[in-house]
Amino acid sequence: MLALLLAGCASPPTAQRGWQAYPASGGAAAPAADIPSRLTPEQAGDVTLYAVGLVGTPYRYGGNTPESGFDCSGLISHVYRSRAGVVPPRTVAKLQFWGAPVAGEAIRSGDVVLFAQRDTVTHAGIYVGEGRFVHAPSTGGEVRLESLASRYWASQRVAFRRP
Repeated sequence: MLALLLAGCASPPTAQRGWQAYPASGGAAAPAADIPSRLTPEQAGDVTLYAVGLVGTPYRYGGNTPESGFDCSGLISHVYRSRAGVVPPRTVAKLQFWGAPVAGEAIRSGDVVLFAQRDTVTHAGIYVGEGRFVHAPSTGGEVRLESLASRYWASQRVAFRRP
């Protein structure tokens, strides 16, 4: 069990699946205008700016504050709680069912990015616009801003959720 939890954010997936959405909720993603959100546009902007401001914070398994460091779900939890007053699930496994599914062409800043190996969600981040996301990648690393189009991330299965 501990090994599975550690793999949730610490280990990069090895399967090369290509850029495709996976069924994070069992349903199809709705068009952007039809997707409900708990966040106002201002809150989504605050989430985005704050997440980018945390770049460089050390990774720590189980971490959920800037002082202690972050794992991927801890980063998401901290950012949404502190900037939008919204409490997301604390695990990557539960984040895949949080909010509403969003098609790749409809994503916007403040949406959650989920990566999967086969059909298991293994990592998550916060979309910040222009094809980039903020995440806490792995042990020994730090919170980073990366492109979804980079070689590694573009080879992963990905889905998006709107809180």
